[in-house]
Amino acid sequence: MRLLIVEDNQRLQNSIKLSLEESGYICDAAGDGVEGQELAELTPYDAIILDIMLPKRDGLEVCRNLRLQHKRTPILLLTARDAVEDRVKGLDSGADDYLVKPFSMDELEARLRALMRRDAPEKTGLLTAADLELDPATHSTRRAGVPIDLTGKEFALLEYMLRNPNWLITREMAERHVWDYGGASASNLVDVYIRRLRRKLDDPFQLKLIETVRGYGYRLNKPDG
Repeated sequence: MRLLIVEDNQRLQNSIKLSLEESGYICDAAGDGVEGQELAELTPYDAIILDIMLPKRDGLEVCRNLRLQHKRTPILLLTARDAVEDRVKGLDSGADDYLVKPFSMDELEARLRALMRRDAPEKTGLLTAADLELDPATHSTRRAGVPIDLTGKEFALLEYMLRNPNWLITREMAERHVWDYGGASASNLVDVYIRRLRRKLDDPFQLKLIETVRGYGYRLNKPDG
């Protein structure tokens, strides 16, 4: 899952980014509101962590602008102010939740998981296709009840495909969403990981879920939806 962190306190930004990456998330970061809004407009993030007090453009304005563009990405606001009026302003600007500094990383991650479950078909947060199940909260995968051991990148790629079932996922889309912008990307990187997923998820089973769209990319078929 890909997250955007917009926080001008460099130490806090680094701390949040490191902690979330250790939990398996892919994170981009920005230090001001203008850069943060530009990234949010260009990239389909799974959630945005947005500080209110930002240079160049405050978080409330960024949030309002994104909602005016019909961006439905879950937004978690961060602020040092706990007054009721401030919380109301934040939620009225289009934010989904509000976290007051200082906070624990455990609470931050729990809030993120809750936000990303809201649009899931099942409130459990499970992502499914036929007999395949992926649980973002426990970072576990099963097919026909059999646990499947996936690496972090394999899990992230499969989760991205499950969140967009029956849709064409181009190689460029997958690379942008699953791998960091700064990382070196080979032209066949996505193909390599798709082959690994097929060996683990499709080859041992009669029903094949991952389809190649020749010349374009891949599709994860969800027969039941």
